Amino acid sequence: MSVFLRSSSSSRRRSILSESDVYLHRRPAAEIRGTCERRRAPGGGGRQGFGATGGSLPLPGLLNCALDCSLHRSHGQIPFLLPHPTSLFTLQEQMLASSSSVISAFSISTKPCGHLLANEVNFHRGFSSVTHGDEEEEDRGGENEEVSVVSSSADPEEVDRVCKVIDELFALDRNMEAVLDECGVELSHDLVVDVLKRFHHARKPAFRFFCWAGEKPGFQHDSRTYNFMMSILGKTRQFETMVSLLEEIEVKGLLTMETFVIAIKAFAAAKERKKAVGIFELMKYYNFKHGVDTVNCLLDSLGRAKLGKEMQVLFDRLKGKFTPNLQTYAVLLDGWCRVKNLLEAGRVWNEMIDKGFEPDVVTHNIMLGGLLRSHKRSDAIKLFEIMKAKGPSPNARSYSILIQNFCKQKQMKEAVLYFEEMRESGCQPSVVVYTNLITGFGNQNKMDMVHGLLKAMKLDGCTPDEVTYNSLIKLMTRQRMPDDAVRIYKKMIQNSVEPSIHTYVMIMKSYFQTRNYDMGRAAWEEMIEKGCCPDDNAYTVLIGGLICQGRTGEACKFLKEMIEKGMKIPQLDFNKFAADFSRAGKPDILVEMAQKMKLAGLNMAEASG
Repeated sequence: MSVFLRSSSSSRRRSILSESDVYLHRRPAAEIRGTCERRRAPGGGGRQGFGATGGSLPLPGLLNCALDCSLHRSHGQIPFLLPHPTSLFTLQEQMLASSSSVISAFSISTKPCGHLLANEVNFHRGFSSVTHGDEEEEDRGGENEEVSVVSSSADPEEVDRVCKVIDELFALDRNMEAVLDECGVELSHDLVVDVLKRFHHARKPAFRFFCWAGEKPGFQHDSRTYNFMMSILGKTRQFETMVSLLEEIEVKGLLTMETFVIAIKAFAAAKERKKAVGIFELMKYYNFKHGVDTVNCLLDSLGRAKLGKEMQVLFDRLKGKFTPNLQTYAVLLDGWCRVKNLLEAGRVWNEMIDKGFEPDVVTHNIMLGGLLRSHKRSDAIKLFEIMKAKGPSPNARSYSILIQNFCKQKQMKEAVLYFEEMRESGCQPSVVVYTNLITGFGNQNKMDMVHGLLKAMKLDGCTPDEVTYNSLIKLMTRQRMPDDAVRIYKKMIQNSVEPSIHTYVMIMKSYFQTRNYDMGRAAWEEMIEKGCCPDDNAYTVLIGGLICQGRTGEACKFLKEMIEKGMKIPQLDFNKFAADFSRAGKPDILVEMAQKMKLAGLNMAEASG
């Protein structure tokens, strides 16, 4: 293998990075806040595989599938699966009513069986934990919330009512708070969190609601509501306000370790390494003890932000102040693998052994993923074979890493061989493995294989999750078959799987690409109706579709909405906007928009690209 990985019996070998490369120092909250960007605070506006139980799983023709089983466009009517069609389905039914042929694309052969996520692996990252690597994180999607997930007892209808008031009045720039006062809202911590979830991409209305709730008699924010608002501010990079809120939390005695974790991750994700370390030092200022778990969390945050050098320097500086554990070295290993620095990864591996730690299956899997990410597949396979021969034995994650890589490289025969070996070894394939195989075969237009895998999932008791459905929808939209994408979306809803913003954006974009603007707009309305808060990307796709249709005025309306919500403005040709409005006799509209952007701290020249 090209990477020098030593066994525990080998001689000691050590290499330490120079600490002079990065300047780290303590800074109190006021100093951190002072160095943040000065922005207005939000609110200012082939054979059988065998299962673990020994039963056979029929996958006929898995290796010898027909090469001409390509995806083909359907021209027929889509079955309507929901008992109460929404606007998207109603419009689709009207537009397809004249067609009499039956759709020839595949259907998902699963029966309604309650919530399909009931047996899903929890991908929520625990405190200072190491997950499976950035590639799978991207594939699994989701918001990857830092705030602990707690079941809500809030009335969904009351949440909808509050959100409707915020959405309508905030856009009209009216006194949202006064109307909320008149609504007689019974505030609870669950209700506040649920409302913030709806507006987690729109920091300004979220923060105004948060401030309004905090001033209501009889209600006080708790750690959970504060932390959720901290998360929103951190993700939208409102760091000055985030640090001010952290100080307010401390004054009220509601600081938790989770509060610091949110701030550290926010700064690290923005590659603000010094500020992330500053929050770490702030913990001592507020008398929060930081042990190995806290250090691991900070190192992990820097590693995930691909700040490997800073991660290593910090570790070297803190060596004498805490006792590293196996997870510490796993975090360091993962950080270097993310930036494809196998030399440093090998050095960390050897140091881990020098310290008396025996590499476990987690660290082996991290190195396995790192080798594949660095295009060292032959070395990765050698490491995998060593795991089988000498231990630790590969687990389901080990197989998943290899299968995912083969699928991405369109080497499906090899992917299937490892899938069958996985089952024969007693490892149960997860929804991740099935989704990777479905995506791989779908990208090659081998839809008979997609059929077989969906049936195999059902027989195996492995139910499709949000990412599986999104992968199927993506296959349809890539072929510019938005009607079939909607059919899968309906099945998704029927089986109680919650669509994400990505689901709606894919469908909306596909309709715009096929010049079916009414259905594209209907997909947007469906997203809003389902209580899904549109993000920057959703607005960009909608505005782009409207501009292509010549609806400049309507596009301008949504652009203003983005500005008012404090969202990032997409790059647009504002000269074209100016010309269109001049022809329409409305030249003042662009001037008004420029003023709004200026008030929001935005620059029209930058937005124009």
